[in-house]
Amino acid sequence: MRIAVVDGQGGGIGKHIMEKLRRELPEHVEFLALGTNAMATSVMLRAGANEGATGENAVIYNAGRVDLIVGPISILFPNAMLGELSPKMAEAIAASPARKVLLPLSRAGIDIVGLKSEPLPHLIEEMVRKVKEIIGEKTKQG
Repeated sequence: MRIAVVDGQGGGIGKHIMEKLRRELPEHVEFLALGTNAMATSVMLRAGANEGATGENAVIYNAGRVDLIVGPISILFPNAMLGELSPKMAEAIAASPARKVLLPLSRAGIDIVGLKSEPLPHLIEEMVRKVKEIIGEKTKQG
């Protein structure tokens, strides 16, 4: 199982996701830090990623080569993260056959209705539970 954590700007959200997933998941799970910039990638690498890559081509190239993509929901929106996430990155992530587990963080003028507002640590806990559930399903399938 190979999981890509995608983040940009300061990489703070990706760092928290990476730390929590690394603590909760088995050693055989590989983590790829995909940063829209070098700082985000570096922060996620220090938080436990096995490998890291930065920039548009890295995100486009790797989006289809992982089993699962996690990050804030903004990674599906062109020009998110103050423009760091290019339209091609958003398209590659959205079109990837990898399952996506995304945090419903509302920014950049996009509101997601029907969700209860929760603090980031609670959302990350829920994300980790979902990722563990998916890994359990894949393990049962062989």
